[in-house]
Amino acid sequence: MNLTEQLYRRKTREINVGGVKIGGNNPVRVQSMTTPKTDDVDSVVKQIKELEVAGCELVRVTVNNQESADALPDILRQVRIPVIADVHFDYKMALEAMKHNVGCVRINPGNIGADWKTVEVIKMAKDTGKAIRIGVNAGSLEKPLLKKYGHPTPEALVESALNAIELVEKQDFFNFKVSIKSSDVRSNFRAYSLLSEKTEAPLHLGVTEAGTKNYGSIKSAVGIGSLLLAGIGDTIRVSLSCDPVEEITAGIYILKSIGLKNDAPEIISCPSCGRADIDVYKLAEEVERRALGLKKNIKIAVMGCVVNGPGESMEADIGIAGGKGEGLVYKKGKAIKKVPESEMLEYLMSEIERM
Repeated sequence: MNLTEQLYRRKTREINVGGVKIGGNNPVRVQSMTTPKTDDVDSVVKQIKELEVAGCELVRVTVNNQESADALPDILRQVRIPVIADVHFDYKMALEAMKHNVGCVRINPGNIGADWKTVEVIKMAKDTGKAIRIGVNAGSLEKPLLKKYGHPTPEALVESALNAIELVEKQDFFNFKVSIKSSDVRSNFRAYSLLSEKTEAPLHLGVTEAGTKNYGSIKSAVGIGSLLLAGIGDTIRVSLSCDPVEEITAGIYILKSIGLKNDAPEIISCPSCGRADIDVYKLAEEVERRALGLKKNIKIAVMGCVVNGPGESMEADIGIAGGKGEGLVYKKGKAIKKVPESEMLEYLMSEIERM
């Protein structure tokens, strides 16, 4: 039995977002959001295509004005993955986006306004077969809830989500997912844990405004990873202050590290020390860079010396254990060739590509 089979996942309702199934027995999906102005069609399309190559399965774009809504047909004609319209304040933008055939609209209970506006969005989603994301956020919680709880506590976030869920389900609409994000990892974990006990809707995970590439990736790995290990979560977005392609890489690595991604390589490498006689850092980084995007469920080991190198390399699908200016390559537990340091990268990658 492999790790994916062993890892418990809370059973949720399956929904359809532009042809991509989320929840139920489907894989945890990785998504991101574009950064150019949405009416800059060429830039948005270019970024979506880059995200798709990196492994993005769904992408969100800002729809905050009529110009953004009008740009959607041109964008949708040129991309393959489902597009989600991110709508705040103006419910009419959600209606406009659905007219243009986006796969889903995100609405925020904290700023969408009166219930009748949400009901109008739901009616159109039902009529057009679109999905909805209820996106609760600690930074934009409803004022009555802030007054009641004092600040955006996990309980306040959950109450906001449950109020929105009740409104949506009263309209006999169930093709929706929910997010309930905070920038505080502990609050985030508590909120999602509470909510997961009260709804069968699929949950979109993330730590909102996580930070820079370095700190934000670690914060997201802790915040998202802990929930996934608890069986919670159906789709994820790593929110970083950098190129969104880095969000996809981080998301894929999070899923791979806990056995929820079986179509991407895992790279293990030693931290190096005074015993290393090869440049482990450079080799590991190049292997990672060149392996990124490979649809192979393999473990690759890059090790610097004879202490743990042979053992780790033999346990990996393929690996290299460094020696003085050379390395011994292992494949499926057996040593296959000794190569000089100058040839290690190319030889290792050629063997990986043949696997």
